[in-house]
Amino acid sequence: MDIVVNEELKAYIEPLTPEEHDALERSILAEGCRDALVLWGNVLVDGHNRYGICRKHGLPFQTVQNPRFQSLEDVHLWMIDQHLGRRSLSDFQRGVLALRKREIVAERRTRRVAVESGAAESAPVASPAEAVEPAAAFVPPQEALETREALARAARLSSSQVVLIEKIQKQGAPELVAAVKAGVVSINAAAAVATLPAEEQAAAAVAGAEQLKQAAKRVRESRRRAPPPEAAVEAPAAADGAPQAEVSVASLQQRVAVLEAENAALREELATLRAAQAS
Repeated sequence: MDIVVNEELKAYIEPLTPEEHDALERSILAEGCRDALVLWGNVLVDGHNRYGICRKHGLPFQTVQNPRFQSLEDVHLWMIDQHLGRRSLSDFQRGVLALRKREIVAERRTRRVAVESGAAESAPVASPAEAVEPAAAFVPPQEALETREALARAARLSSSQVVLIEKIQKQGAPELVAAVKAGVVSINAAAAVATLPAEEQAAAAVAGAEQLKQAAKRVRESRRRAPPPEAAVEAPAAADGAPQAEVSVASLQQRVAVLEAENAALREELATLRAAQAS
């Protein structure tokens, strides 16, 4: 069989670091390729690094088909579950995978409900004697990822960590996200930096770990010095004549979101300190 490497599937999961790849290569050279490569038809799903190493050195390998794959979404969900169970992933990587899984599951559920609703509308009208209560759309328990707690359990993280990772994903500049993935900056610090304008985030990330720490520190200090929300609401009219309360509504909403994320980060830090004291 001619194995096909789909570049989109190959890039779907974070690649190994050079050190991890070298360690895998040494292991395969010493012990052979012990784990079978997983295929979907002739498309390689799992084992891209092992496949590349075996081809490089002319080593034999085994393959196995997964009969449960019916679509590319099935493949993606399987890949995510496989990698969530691996200890080598960082907290940030597990959080990103769990959020990605939630998106796929939500889209699949939306399509399922739409199809069932359309089928119900097109079905012939039953007589009163034949009418029955419509069945609810079946959703497997493992797909119930709507709540932050369920998402945290899937990623083996705390709820506050999930909040911070989602914030970094949504607000973080590409340079900041890359720094978190590389372990240059912590999740807590990156979430604070993510509240800054994209240009400032990028500049701090390019400058390195120390500048990222300083940027996070400045954000936290500015929050502590900020006036309480009541002061903004009761302030006089703005210079252009518009009521200050109207002018500040958007900023207050943003402030509330920032404070919630900061509180989550502080709770996480406190839990870490308590765990360290207990040990």
